[in-house]
Amino acid sequence: MIGARGQRDVFGRVGVVVLVLLYGVPLVYLIATSLKNRVQIFDAPASLLFHPTFSSYESVISSDLARAAANTAIIAFGTTALILVLGTPAAYWLSRNRSFLATVAVASLILLQMVPQATTVIPLFKVMALFGLIGQLLSVILADASLLLPFAVILLRPFFDAVPAELEEAASIDGASRFRVLTRIALPLVRNGLLTVGTLVWIIAWGEFLYAITFLTEEERLPLSALLARQISQFGTDWGPLMALAVLIALPVLVVFVLTERRLREGLVLGAER
Repeated sequence: MIGARGQRDVFGRVGVVVLVLLYGVPLVYLIATSLKNRVQIFDAPASLLFHPTFSSYESVISSDLARAAANTAIIAFGTTALILVLGTPAAYWLSRNRSFLATVAVASLILLQMVPQATTVIPLFKVMALFGLIGQLLSVILADASLLLPFAVILLRPFFDAVPAELEEAASIDGASRFRVLTRIALPLVRNGLLTVGTLVWIIAWGEFLYAITFLTEEERLPLSALLARQISQFGTDWGPLMALAVLIALPVLVVFVLTERRLREGLVLGAER
């Protein structure tokens, strides 16, 4: 008989195998296709035995790629910074406030998180046009922030819940203001939460596409996701450059994940426990 712990181990290993098949196999196919020439792609698309070539990478590495990467970085870092600046005090207030208003605010954030991105495009376009932001990267940053802020606040709130209230009370008795309590006591204790939220928001914003192609009217302001979409046209799909560009776009995300994996895992576990 297999005990409860043994059953958990078996299910865990099966889960790992399933995840590897679901994500690992497409990733291997993606990388392999990016290293094939056009003849190899169409003659043996699933073959892993071929002579690799970097012609697809050479064709996509250009000034357009550098410009699109810079635009994507501005959108990703700008969105992350704005959300942390706005979401941190909001999450702290919701954590410390147990009033009916705070309950309504949390419920509203949960409902807002369920709103599909596509339904917000037209209203946000009108708002951005009203303020003359159409065609500016700032419009995409603001739109992404409005979409991801509820998610960030809900995720960050449990980290403030874990901060002992006694520490803040002691600081208040010593004459510290609420702002000083937040910046000097609470924030250092929730740095894992800030890193978790910042990393997840950055990863999502790095792949921004819908707001970008809607609000940005000039080609030189388009991000990497739009550059990726240009590989698909009415005349067909250029699979080699498409896969090569996908690999290049995914590399920064992979690097960020590897560098923050341990703290990200700890932060998500803490958030789930609270």
